Amino acid sequence: MELQKVILYYAFTPISDPAALRLWQKTLCESLGLKGRILISPHGINGTLGGEMTALKKYVRATKEYPGFKKIDFKWSDGRGDEFPRLKIRVRDELVAFGNPQELTVDESGVVGGGVHLRSDQVEKLVEERGDEVVFFDGRNAFEAKIGKFRDAVVPDVTTTRDFIKEIESGKYDALKERPIVTYCTGGIRCEILSVVMKNRGFKEVYQIQGGIVRYGKKYGDDGLWDGSLYTFDSRMALDFSQNTKVIGQCEKCSAPTKQFYNCANVACHELILLCEECSRQNFSKNCTHDRSRAHDSEMIG
Repeated sequence: MELQKVILYYAFTPISDPAALRLWQKTLCESLGLKGRILISPHGINGTLGGEMTALKKYVRATKEYPGFKKIDFKWSDGRGDEFPRLKIRVRDELVAFGNPQELTVDESGVVGGGVHLRSDQVEKLVEERGDEVVFFDGRNAFEAKIGKFRDAVVPDVTTTRDFIKEIESGKYDALKERPIVTYCTGGIRCEILSVVMKNRGFKEVYQIQGGIVRYGKKYGDDGLWDGSLYTFDSRMALDFSQNTKVIGQCEKCSAPTKQFYNCANVACHELILLCEECSRQNFSKNCTHDRSRAHDSEMIG
């Protein structure tokens, strides 16, 4: 079997006819045998796809021919061929559901008024020059940080991206408004919007990591400022950047080191539970006490 890969990407650019773009992408992906998830909105495109390397390369070439997509930064990682059960392409009001589509403005160059993009080496340089003054601010759901995060990062108490605006406006982080803030997320897309939200609410110096954790990890592995594994919204669930990855997660039942999430055994519950291998065999109680009213992000949202 040909080498399997997974690509993660996004582009912010005005889309005049999202429905037509969806049809083109669906036809393209099906012709190449690709599976995964793609979101399209008037603000752009966000996707993660898995398949054979040759097919993915053809997809990348074809997609870059679309006006506004020429500079898409495609992030590649190893796949197994079973990351996605099917192809799903949706048109929505937002690429990432922050609940603030009216607050976001995009042009042909991308998001207007967002944070300054820093390459991975520039992040290292910023910390080297300004030390403890720099604050890493996690732009993901709080549970993702259980298995990996930037050292000493602020991890907001959010279950989905829709919680971020209320969390930022709560006043918890007002003391950070004068400090350099480096936002980060899986592939960078959540920080495009989070940085706008923060700047619009008084944070003076906001940055975002170009290419997100994926790009940083590819460059520095486990020798930089990142600790642990990267949570992914596909069947892999966790991605390591080297063979020396530190396990920072703890089993929710016995506190043993682990990086593996499992679905709650209660079929009516969608909660992810961090368990060690031994505890996972005990088929976590079907009489769960999780709050099933909480919504959870399920799309691949870099």
